[in-house]
Amino acid sequence: MTSADLLSAGKKRFNRHDLRRLSDAIEFAEIAHQGQFRKSGEPYVMHAYATAQTLLTLGMDIDTVVAGVLHDVPEDTAYTLGDVEKLFGLTVAKLVAGVTKLGKLKYRGLERYVENLRRMFVAMAEDVRVMIIKFADRLHNLSTLGSLPPDKQLRIARESLDIYAPLANRLGMGDIKGQLEDLAFPYVYPQEYAWVTSLLGTRYETLHSVIDVMTSELTSSLAKAKIKPLSIHGRRKHLYSLYEKLLRPEYDRDLSKIWDLVALRVVLKNVNDCYGALGIIHQLWRPVPHRFKDYIAQPKPNGYQSIHTTVFGPGGQPVEIQVRDEVMHQLAEFGVAAHWHYTESGKPVAAAKVEDKLAWVKELADWRQDVTSDEQFLEALKIDALQKRIFCLTPTGDVIDLPELATPIDFAYHVHSELGNHCVGAKINDALVSLDTALKSGDVVEIMTDKNRKVPNHDWLELAKTQTARGHIRKALREAGQEIGSDPTP
Repeated sequence: MTSADLLSAGKKRFNRHDLRRLSDAIEFAEIAHQGQFRKSGEPYVMHAYATAQTLLTLGMDIDTVVAGVLHDVPEDTAYTLGDVEKLFGLTVAKLVAGVTKLGKLKYRGLERYVENLRRMFVAMAEDVRVMIIKFADRLHNLSTLGSLPPDKQLRIARESLDIYAPLANRLGMGDIKGQLEDLAFPYVYPQEYAWVTSLLGTRYETLHSVIDVMTSELTSSLAKAKIKPLSIHGRRKHLYSLYEKLLRPEYDRDLSKIWDLVALRVVLKNVNDCYGALGIIHQLWRPVPHRFKDYIAQPKPNGYQSIHTTVFGPGGQPVEIQVRDEVMHQLAEFGVAAHWHYTESGKPVAAAKVEDKLAWVKELADWRQDVTSDEQFLEALKIDALQKRIFCLTPTGDVIDLPELATPIDFAYHVHSELGNHCVGAKINDALVSLDTALKSGDVVEIMTDKNRKVPNHDWLELAKTQTARGHIRKALREAGQEIGSDPTP
């Protein structure tokens, strides 16, 4: 990546004024980092360019891209944050300051990382773009880990798997999550990485040749039907995601049971074209029975939309095909970063859906002041931010986003504090359950209430897994004049 490459990429996205700002930032970064080199031997400024290039790929605004170019200037050069603000404005300076604050502590496991985690969530609550810059910065650092000593390789890779990848996932940035995991995988789990790559052998190459043939056939058939796709491309399953899938009991480490190693992704202008393309796909290739999901008509609980169908491709090879429109694609790939995207027609990506992906960050901003001890904060973050999510349904079909192992108590308080306070029991999928039952994705949860009950049980502080629920319980107990004592950790 050179300055010319970065400016060339910027020309495709920015107007003349913004391009001038990017050019000025590049010139300033080159002066600031002059004579500095990374362990790999390349000029330090190349890292700034790579970070900014990733931000451009994500479709970020000019302030974020400029901040990406300058993110290491105050910490690693003679120039100050004041110099950045004077030359590039307050917004850029704030973004650079936010990134700088996140880089102070060395990762030695979650228990010794609490201070940095606090900073991270404060920064995200103030401006999520700080975290997006940090993701871009981390991606390039991971790609050059080979130049570092083994202890630093492991520390940076472990931090990426434990912290950055889960956060990217919570922000809906699936592709960034996958890249972070794949780059860290060989350093954290070298033997497992070797096993997966040897298991794959030449499978990817074989499947890609099948995808190339199918892409050509589908492009021709869509053209005859006067349907113009925005893109048709193969999507290769991320290695770490494949590794995790192989470990699940239903797959039993058997690669032949996994049919989405490579998928054909078709992105179209609108929903009508999606269904038109689906008909053509099923005319070209016979569908595999029981392998069709219409997540457009019935979105996944996390809001994901796309049509998934598996067909028998050339040579009888099963191939998954994903069909979606442009907005669905932006939201699925880029999550909160899609807020700064515009569709081919110049319309912004649906802002409301992006805001949904940020709701949990705002929740963290609300409760971080209530959690005083490092132990409480860490346990709350492990569950509310870094743990995998499940999606449960109310009896009327509303989706409630919760961490794994959440209980009906968590569900009730996430719906409404009054529902939690009046709770006397719960049903999961029409069956009576105890209030400490762990919920699973897809569960329909009905909370039974008694209007005469106004105060929750003190024991619920131990049953609840989320800080949101425990916060509501503590508040209700305080208002009732009950002694709370120390807050148990889940």
